[in-house]
Amino acid sequence: MTTQYPHHLPSALEVAPEAPDRNLALELVRVTEAAALAAGRWVGRGDKNGADGAAVRAMRTLVSTVSMNGVVVIGEGEKDEAPMLYNGERVGDGTGAECDVAVDPVDGTTLTAKGMNNAVAVLAVADRGTMFDPSAVFYMDKLVAGPEAADFVDITAPTAVNIRRVAKAKGIAVEDVTVVVLDRPRHQGLVREIREAGARIKYISDGDVAGAIMAAREGTGVDLLMGIGGTPEGIIAACAMKCMGGVIQGRLWPKDDAERQKALDAGHDLDRVLSTDDLVSGENVFFVATGITDGELLRGVHYRQETATTSSLVMRSKSGTIRQIDSTHKLSKLRAYSAIDFDRAN
Repeated sequence: MTTQYPHHLPSALEVAPEAPDRNLALELVRVTEAAALAAGRWVGRGDKNGADGAAVRAMRTLVSTVSMNGVVVIGEGEKDEAPMLYNGERVGDGTGAECDVAVDPVDGTTLTAKGMNNAVAVLAVADRGTMFDPSAVFYMDKLVAGPEAADFVDITAPTAVNIRRVAKAKGIAVEDVTVVVLDRPRHQGLVREIREAGARIKYISDGDVAGAIMAAREGTGVDLLMGIGGTPEGIIAACAMKCMGGVIQGRLWPKDDAERQKALDAGHDLDRVLSTDDLVSGENVFFVATGITDGELLRGVHYRQETATTSSLVMRSKSGTIRQIDSTHKLSKLRAYSAIDFDRAN
């Protein structure tokens, strides 16, 4: 009996794009480790631009070695303002899958400069064309909750209702619910509503990607994130929520009439609630974060005589795997092969 084989693959398979590989996760964590190690030398020095610049250079150097064909969708800004990791820049070694890439070399530049908790280096990767374009409006009103409360919260509901729903979903008293909020004058009304509902507030001065992950991760002491923060950070947080089973809901928040008109001209519905899937629609999402300073989420970089230690979260939505990776880096080895100077701030 002769088996007949087709001479040619079906067209759907023929043109199917290559998906990001599961091994990509371990390549990506090297990138955030490098950014954290570079920024770590600037902790407490009062120079947030110095810290950010060091992390950007390190992240760009390492991301160029990753097996992917990436385009920066969430980066350091437009090309004219950002010479490295700018929106639209091609990253990776060009051999792997087509990817959208979101970077935040230092989520919490002020936290780093002041030596405060919860500064992290962050990188997210998803299938090409699946990340929301945040260019029209810089700010977004956000609500983030973990897996237990994901099906019960609603950003259009009153603050007190969402707090009660989170408390019920988690099996705790309303008085034990802690809401993380950026410490900004625009949140005075929200803060009053949270306290009138009976919940507690954890203020953060910066870094709401870390705040969003804390809201969705057990053991951080945080149950919910609410308030207005950056749209790019909201998309990066959505990548994390895809991996963790949490939820982010957002509404674009133009800061003035000019930005409102820009958003309307771009076709945005400013009343629309953007879900996790709206912010990142792909099902194969990677998220990695490495601590720069100590915090509830991760330990920061710690330097010793000849070594440095880092703590990272590595997540993939397709498998639902969340890894915590603690690494020890020999500074003498880094000096020998790395293009980045991890020894000092200069």
